Amino acid sequence: MANFNKVILAGNLTRDPQLRYLPSQMAVVDFGLAINHRYRTSTGEDREEVCFIDCSAFGKQAETINQYCQKGKPILVEGRLKYETWEDKQGGGKRSKHKVVVDGFQFLGGRDSGAAAAPPTEGSDETSQAPAPRRAAPVRPGAAPAAPSAPPIGEEEHFKESEIPF
Repeated sequence: MANFNKVILAGNLTRDPQLRYLPSQMAVVDFGLAINHRYRTSTGEDREEVCFIDCSAFGKQAETINQYCQKGKPILVEGRLKYETWEDKQGGGKRSKHKVVVDGFQFLGGRDSGAAAAPPTEGSDETSQAPAPRRAAPVRPGAAPAAPSAPPIGEEEHFKESEIPF
């Protein structure tokens, strides 16, 4: 029988990402997602159900998520489910949960005015005051990022609505 384990979720971060490093110096970031489901009951009443999911990302993805995401920010993650079990230190019982191991992600929502709204472009100085704007692309393990073509710092791009591909 074939096996398939793929999850795609879009939601808001429930807490600031928590970055740590493994003994091998691999970056790991843990964060929570809240995914809302709105529906109407047969009696016409509007309801909302929230699902909370823990996620982990590794390597450069972990560092990028830690740098540009914070509580409340929307993000789309693609990954796989992982089942974790452990012994409860206080009660001594067994505990378990499912979490998502992130394979790729996409920042969602508009850019904020002020703080870092998008990652700096490749080759730019991260300490410069205004990084060139660019759209964040999904980060996939083992894939080399394409070199973005961004206008010089200080110049803004203007698009007609018909030119936007989405």
